[in-house]
Amino acid sequence: MGDVADKLAYFQAITGLDDPDLCTEILSAHGWDLEKAISSFTSISNSSDEPTAAAASSSSNSNAQEAAVVLPATAAWTGGAPGLAWKVVTLPFSIISRSLGLVSGAIGLGMWAASGVLSYSLGMIGLNSGRVGDSSTTTPLVSVSAAVSEAMDFVARFERDFGRTRPNFVAEGFMDALQRSRHAFKLLFVYLHSPDHPDTPVFCDRTLCNEALAAFINENFVAWGGSIRASEGFKMSNSLKASRFPFCAVVMAATNQRIALLQQIEGPQSPEEMINILQRVLEESAPVLVSARLDAEERRNTVRLREEQDAAYRAALEADQARERQRREEQERLEREAAEAERKRKEEEEARERAALEAAEKEAALAKLRQEKALSLGAEPEKGTDVTQVLVRFPAGDRKERRFHSTATIQSLYDYVDSLGCLEMGSYCLVSNFPRTVYGPEKLTLSLKEAGLHPQASLFVELNS
Repeated sequence: MGDVADKLAYFQAITGLDDPDLCTEILSAHGWDLEKAISSFTSISNSSDEPTAAAASSSSNSNAQEAAVVLPATAAWTGGAPGLAWKVVTLPFSIISRSLGLVSGAIGLGMWAASGVLSYSLGMIGLNSGRVGDSSTTTPLVSVSAAVSEAMDFVARFERDFGRTRPNFVAEGFMDALQRSRHAFKLLFVYLHSPDHPDTPVFCDRTLCNEALAAFINENFVAWGGSIRASEGFKMSNSLKASRFPFCAVVMAATNQRIALLQQIEGPQSPEEMINILQRVLEESAPVLVSARLDAEERRNTVRLREEQDAAYRAALEADQARERQRREEQERLEREAAEAERKRKEEEEARERAALEAAEKEAALAKLRQEKALSLGAEPEKGTDVTQVLVRFPAGDRKERRFHSTATIQSLYDYVDSLGCLEMGSYCLVSNFPRTVYGPEKLTLSLKEAGLHPQASLFVELNS
């Protein structure tokens, strides 16, 4: 199936989806690879159906993953009198698995239920074969670092294409953004970006990047965006059932690994329409947010009071124990100091004895080595044509003179200086002037004649720095 129309028709026939735009978006997100797109869709469908079947067959699975009741979806805002689209959406497990318990502390779902919250399950995305809730058979499709990388890439691309006047999309994964909004007691504004949709450029440029709308979102919401070409953005588009683009939503953290979908906005909107919708969502959600903030403050005050009471009790208890402990510690300190002084005295005495012995041994070893070096030189030869006269000047001004056979090596000169015992072995170099030549380790095997020191040479000792 080579052309786009055939692939689109085949995908619709296999999946049963009637919306060609949605099918196009799914195929485009998978690079028009039919096998990958169908595999992804069927895995999503299976994971959506599985909770209900699991709940019916075994009540033990209900604690791991609650199967939500599927109710008719509230219509999205497409014009006319707006109404909040109250839904509870089950998040993809591969996203939840990175949340580190974010949703367990979520706010106000009980209030929403009392207000008539509609609940339905969108299934689990990113599951391998296995029962719902069995995390041992589940592998997240996107790692934490990959989710952050996707978010950073989206923000960078959006700013590059549409400028810096925009909602301040957080450069982090969806669950981290949801946690950020919960901690800030704000709603989460979600934008799912469809790069290939013809309405996307105009919507981004004229609506999302409108100065008034961007400022309104930045002041009142935490904003998160994702491309449906990326893994996390694609999964969220399926969870939120995004069927028309441009797509925006307002969500809030709920319980049991779910989010409350307060409003979804599909299709092109003007900045004024967007502000009106978002303003209304804020006004209708304000009691929940205020209540959550007050509850959090009350919990903090209760914890702080308990901590203060506990601290006062501990202080009184510790004050009674401190005096006895101080008396024992003082006695133990005196005993330790006496023992430490005796130990140090013995150690110092032993160290002095060791140092004296080591110094004597070292001096004996050096004397023996100097003697060996002197013996290795042999007797000083008489003057002759094959004899080299060497004068050595020391840093203190002393001079030493000796004759060597012209075949003797530079090493012999070092042995001679070492045998004198006035310098530490290896702490100096022999150097000649005019021209300056350093007779270092690489020249030790040269004979005096080969080194150009025959028939006579004047060297001086240069200490190593």
